[in-house]
Amino acid sequence: MLFHSETKETVLKELSSNGESGLTTGQVSERFSRYGPNRLKEKKKKTNLQRFFDQFKDVMILILIVAAVISFVIACMGNDPMEFFEPVLILLIVVLNAVMGMLQESKAEKALDALKNMSAPHARVLRDGEEQIIDASELVPGDIIHLEAGDFIPADARLLHSVSLKSEESALTGESVPSEKEADDLIEQKASLGDRSNMVFSGCSITYGTATAVVTATGMDTEMGKIANLLDGESETQTPLQKKLAQLGKYLGIVALAACGIIFVVGLASGIPVLEIFMTAVSLAVSAIPEGLPAIVTIVLSIGVQRMVKKNALIRRLPAVETLGGASVICSDKTGTLTQNRMTLVKACLDGYADFETISTHNSDEVKQLLLYGTLCCDGSVVFHGNEEQHIGDPTETAIVLAAHKNGMPKDDLEKKYPRLAELPFDSDRKLMSTVNQINGKKIVIVKGAFDMMAARCIAGDLEMARKVTEEMSADALRVLAVAYKEIDSIPETLTSEDVESGLTFMGLVGMIDPPRPEAKAAVATCRRAGIKPIMITGDHVVTASAIAKELGILETGDRAITGAELDAMTDSQLDDQVEHISVYARVSPENKIRIVKAWQRKDQVVSMTGDGVNDAPALKAADIGCAMGITGTDVAKGAADMTLTDDNFATIVDAVREGRGIYANIKKVVGFLLGTNIGEVIAVFVAMLLWHKSPLLSMQLLWINLVTDSLPAVALGMEAVEPDIMDRNPKPKNEGIFAHGLGLRVVLQGLMFAILTLIGFKAGESFTGTLAGGQTMAFMTLSLSQVIQAYNMRSEHSLFKIGVFTNHKLNWACLASILLVALVLFTPVRIAFGLVVLPGQMYALSFGLILIPVLVMELSKAFGLIKHQH
Repeated sequence: MLFHSETKETVLKELSSNGESGLTTGQVSERFSRYGPNRLKEKKKKTNLQRFFDQFKDVMILILIVAAVISFVIACMGNDPMEFFEPVLILLIVVLNAVMGMLQESKAEKALDALKNMSAPHARVLRDGEEQIIDASELVPGDIIHLEAGDFIPADARLLHSVSLKSEESALTGESVPSEKEADDLIEQKASLGDRSNMVFSGCSITYGTATAVVTATGMDTEMGKIANLLDGESETQTPLQKKLAQLGKYLGIVALAACGIIFVVGLASGIPVLEIFMTAVSLAVSAIPEGLPAIVTIVLSIGVQRMVKKNALIRRLPAVETLGGASVICSDKTGTLTQNRMTLVKACLDGYADFETISTHNSDEVKQLLLYGTLCCDGSVVFHGNEEQHIGDPTETAIVLAAHKNGMPKDDLEKKYPRLAELPFDSDRKLMSTVNQINGKKIVIVKGAFDMMAARCIAGDLEMARKVTEEMSADALRVLAVAYKEIDSIPETLTSEDVESGLTFMGLVGMIDPPRPEAKAAVATCRRAGIKPIMITGDHVVTASAIAKELGILETGDRAITGAELDAMTDSQLDDQVEHISVYARVSPENKIRIVKAWQRKDQVVSMTGDGVNDAPALKAADIGCAMGITGTDVAKGAADMTLTDDNFATIVDAVREGRGIYANIKKVVGFLLGTNIGEVIAVFVAMLLWHKSPLLSMQLLWINLVTDSLPAVALGMEAVEPDIMDRNPKPKNEGIFAHGLGLRVVLQGLMFAILTLIGFKAGESFTGTLAGGQTMAFMTLSLSQVIQAYNMRSEHSLFKIGVFTNHKLNWACLASILLVALVLFTPVRIAFGLVVLPGQMYALSFGLILIPVLVMELSKAFGLIKHQH
């Protein structure tokens, strides 16, 4: 059936649905079995085999494979079976790396799928006569759905009722201007998608108005499903940090290849066999490049994302984790983010009275009439499940609805008794909402909204007294809404604000409070300590906003609170001069938010911005970190944001920044650890070849060290707990490199330390045993075990003994595994294949002394301030 060319009644009949009560549970179950989940088919995922072979695209891995092949050919030409051990070991390491990479990719993809499911759009649906909020994937044809501005449309649907509805359909039709929609239109069968004004389509969004619709198609049967390949273009992108590290790998590769070239020439001149010098040179090149670094960084970022999910912050893009660590300004909405988002009506004031009446369960008849009119002009609703309340819609509206309910006036009963005939939805420019209701045989226009917008439209009522009462209530941090009405003879064909919202009679005011979240004050204090500027941006009255901001510690002595109108009057240069002293922006428009973001960005600050409405999407995109509200946020806002707060809590943003800083600090530790140890290997081999024309380490020994010391301890180091004082430091500057604050120099010096220790061990072992194998055994043992010890040194810039030597349990297990793997090749017959020998007891004692030197050196460096954290 072509649903756009049929009447609403015919469509409902065809789909066996009921516009008043929706589908039954039985119908839903049967249709879900028939049609499946409401999802588009995703692009074909890589198989584990494909992922496995993708691991061999790295240049250095290919060099290793070439080395193994050459080694294998030469072994075939010889008579010693032990010569096959080296190529087999190299291939084993390559395959093991590939398997680990494949498993990590698979794990990351599963984690990403879980995150996608958590951030999936929801739908307001009518089933069994009750309104429910469900995952959009659970929709079936015939479901009755409710739509309003900011919603993504979850499925193709035929409109049953619409008010001033507009839909943004550029993803489907290419039309950049939102399409006007009308439920009562009848469209010819051959009409194009863009002309089907009585239909809404999956993947598009509602930009204005409200509607009720019946689902006609789900999943791949939707219009978007038919062209699903257009949506299947998400490419895998690297984070900025990963790109920097990849570039670093290239530079290290050039340096390593140059060193290899020199060693090769020196080795040939010294008469070292070609294969041996070739394998040493190749393995040296590989040891110089921490090929596991990009993978380990991805693991650390993924772990961080999972940690944030547990703390109610859902990260949509990995680069946001890095950016979070540098956040220096947090622009936060007030309602629900800094406050509890549970508005409670506490006071009412009738026209002509200066006194308040406290809202209770038995208010005066006049106040009940005010609540009745206010409730009829609300889209929000409160559903009761036993003793639990579920507030659906705008919190200010549900506060009015709940107050009326407590006074014996449930909204459902009121709407049946006084049906809504027409409506003019709320928008952020008018700050008003209007409905036309049939009340006692008369058509009554009810207008609800901000008093300052309402006052200009009223022709009756004591507006001066009402203005004073509004200011008095606002000074007490109350959110104030005004209610007015008028009687009309007939409903205009087209409802406009000019016709409906004029000539009103002022009825009264209601005041509600949304108390600050208890944890928000502590979170603001944390921001101050961390060098982060907290800013409140709200649509509330400036007096209300200032009162809450002072209570939370956002508005301090010397700070200013301004309105959106005052902001509009400023030039960009004036705003740039004053922006650092403005802590509260009240009565703002979405355009104001973008100006605030850009003003801070011009000062090279990393800005986080919260938003929940469809009009907030541009500001969320403009900010360095866009934070959408998970509870009150529209689907459009969530789609534009980098992060979604599943609890709409300001403290969650601060926790996320803390995690972001911790992740970045851990990545720096991993980079410092891997590069420091690898540089030590390169210097040791290079210097020994130049001075003594001998390699202190064979190629397979180097490869084994890298396998043992690079992977397990590095990953465990990336899981280090966030340091307690990380929020006592200032944010890192926007363009700060990873080697800032002397990390680059420390990495080189640490590499030099490992090289010296290795060379001391090598010469001592060679002198004491009189054999090259003895020296190489000492070098192998000293270098491998000192690197394991170094993982502990890199845990913190504070003393290891201050933070607790063994408090990172994952690192303890990783290092124990590394030590056992080193012991395997030192003390079992496997040592023969590695060219290692049994040493005298004195040599083991000397090696034990050498591997403890890094602890002494690093602790002294920390004690004398040579290693100090950023302030």
